[in-house]
Amino acid sequence: MQRTEPGKVTDRIILLGTRESCFYLVDGGEESAVIGGGMAYIAPEVVKQLQAFSVNERKIKRVVILHAHFDHCGLVPFMKRRWPWAVVAASPRASELLSDPRVSESIRDMNRLTLARAGLERAAKEMGFDFSAIKVEEVLREGDRVPCGDVSFEVLEVPGHSSCSIALYLPEEKALFASDAAGVRYGDYYMAAGNSNFDLFQRSLEKMSRLDVEVLLGEHYGALDGEEGRGYLRQAMEEAGKTRALLEASYRRTGDVEKSTAEIAEVFVSEAPEGFLPPEVLRLVAGQMVRHIAKKAGKPVISHQ
Repeated sequence: MQRTEPGKVTDRIILLGTRESCFYLVDGGEESAVIGGGMAYIAPEVVKQLQAFSVNERKIKRVVILHAHFDHCGLVPFMKRRWPWAVVAASPRASELLSDPRVSESIRDMNRLTLARAGLERAAKEMGFDFSAIKVEEVLREGDRVPCGDVSFEVLEVPGHSSCSIALYLPEEKALFASDAAGVRYGDYYMAAGNSNFDLFQRSLEKMSRLDVEVLLGEHYGALDGEEGRGYLRQAMEEAGKTRALLEASYRRTGDVEKSTAEIAEVFVSEAPEGFLPPEVLRLVAGQMVRHIAKKAGKPVISHQ
């Protein structure tokens, strides 16, 4: 089943945040870890949840950013201020990106936009959850093992959604923290999220599918367990293949990035259920995917005017 409400996913894993922007607390006994970085606007809800679930915050020793997009690290500065003893970890590429002032400024601007939409600008200043720069203190690479009390995570590099994406696998729970590297599931709808490089996205899905996964933990719209958790990556590979075929057919027909982007965006917007990503975001994603397919086609990239 798909779990979208805050609460226990397994005995060790708690889902926190909101349906649209979520992350996870993993209890390893003597210490805990936070996986995912959320968005700044969810801070007030998270504070309530920490209290409601009687979380021992002193045990939180690590915060892991699975990729550096604005909607997956916006809450990290607040976390670091609240838990100064916790180490912030991310991939080498994410560390590089987050050290760039231009990237930090973009992340800040996008998070401030969501704060404004939620009417939380004053609360952000008072509670200290406005975005500020992130310093990555621990770099995680393929094959690393990350300790968390009496359990440990295995690190996988899974680029494709972004150039900096990693996933964490927790063998003790057969749980995969994939963020958007495995696409985004919303009810019965699946979106292949090969924004950065569709080739690598598909390879990363195949790589993750070789793991023994029973619980799939995303950072949009929660976690999947049971039959849905076990079958998710297989379904994701099939759906990614369909999306790629759609992209390639459109670009073969038009030979034009802007025309194909408009076609694909129309499909995405028409098929996406109400409450999914906004149309402007779907159009942006469509453009990113089409540009990659155009580059792979080995033809001059033509923009229709």
